[in-house]
Amino acid sequence: MFEIHQFPCLSDNYGYLIHDPESGETAAIDTPDGKEYLRQAEAKGWKITQIWNTHWHPDHAGGNKDIVASSGATIIAPQEVERISPIDRVVSDGATVSLGQFTAHVIDVGGHTHGHIAYHFPEAGVAFVGDSVFALGCGRMFEGNPEQFWASLERVKALPPETTLYCAHEYTQANAAFALHADPENEALHHYAEEIAAKRSRGEPTVPMGLARELETNPFLRADDPVLMAKWGGSDPSETFAALRSAKDSF
Repeated sequence: MFEIHQFPCLSDNYGYLIHDPESGETAAIDTPDGKEYLRQAEAKGWKITQIWNTHWHPDHAGGNKDIVASSGATIIAPQEVERISPIDRVVSDGATVSLGQFTAHVIDVGGHTHGHIAYHFPEAGVAFVGDSVFALGCGRMFEGNPEQFWASLERVKALPPETTLYCAHEYTQANAAFALHADPENEALHHYAEEIAAKRSRGEPTVPMGLARELETNPFLRADDPVLMAKWGGSDPSETFAALRSAKDSF
């Protein structure tokens, strides 16, 4: 198994370094703060050899330049990252990328931005999902439309339920407040929200999270549930998702 090193950076981002001990390869998953990534890698005794961006926003690709200047890392990213950084290899849905002996599958999760992608390691049972899905939430719909975003969430929902999701921000407590508003009768959600509050009171991260639990409790992944469709309206799940996303934006 490769090693995943998670650390806080900026105000509420999580940084991730994944390291294959056999090959010595290390990939940075997004680069919110290049200097912090380099510090973290040095502390682990690792050299960053690759950067895998999920989307173009500066708190996800803004550190590319610093890391490349220091380490010569190769940048793998969706086309949209060219807005702020050169790319060595452009990838999109269906591509594969490798870290030593480990292979990740690229999944289109557009909606937050048009070209947003996720990286799924089937054998390891982990996926790095950027801002497409959060614990009890999803990213704001800055560029996409509800049909696109819901189709993306369906791709996440189709992953094996035992998959562990690594998202990019510690937004969970605020997301829990909205989720309870959106789906107040969900008993599993109430238990989850209590655990989240306890973790945050101790200063502990709520990320990563299990997909199975999110399928039970995350209202954005449950926009096809008859209970939520009846409560929030919509003739199909994408319309219910749109109603939920709009409500969260002003919550």
